[in-house]
Amino acid sequence: MSKRIAVLAALVPALLGATAGVAPAHSAPRAPATVVTLTYDAGAAGPWADSITQAVQNWNDAVHNVRLEPASSPGAADYVYEATSGWPQTTLGPIFPGGSGDVQLGQQAVDEGYDATRITAHETGHILGLPDDYSGPCSELMSGHGPGTSCTNAKPDAAEAAQVDANYASGLAPTRHGHHQMVIDIWSGRVHSGSH
Repeated sequence: MSKRIAVLAALVPALLGATAGVAPAHSAPRAPATVVTLTYDAGAAGPWADSITQAVQNWNDAVHNVRLEPASSPGAADYVYEATSGWPQTTLGPIFPGGSGDVQLGQQAVDEGYDATRITAHETGHILGLPDDYSGPCSELMSGHGPGTSCTNAKPDAAEAAQVDANYASGLAPTRHGHHQMVIDIWSGRVHSGSH
């Protein structure tokens, strides 16, 4: 009997060691070996500075495969934020290092009552490759102006974060032909010609 106990005592640690390296079936998505770092210049953003800081933090907290950081010098930025008097509009990405994205933070949307941080986070979502979905709920950042001025959510939902992580999963920019598309977000009920 004591011989069987000794054998079991020797087998249990060996069996546990053999299975300890097995990943659970529902493990969290893994980050790539190298996280893509995108740099931005907010030097021309004026009153949007606090909104940019919060929007960038919201995205950095939500995603794993890309990180947004201020550029060391304006000419070195992968994309820029700038304050404008018109409607928000942005280069539709995903933008990669060495890119040339442009986020125009339009004052007209704020004047109509839309939240500046939500606008900034939404426009940053375009830089990261997300399209508009105006029919979505307030919890969906890319629903933009769809839920109305009472919606102030400035954080991407899980599906949006997962799509951005997928956009940057390889760590490499996709081969593209031509230029990036500019998305003009109309944060009002008015129809604007040339919206894409």
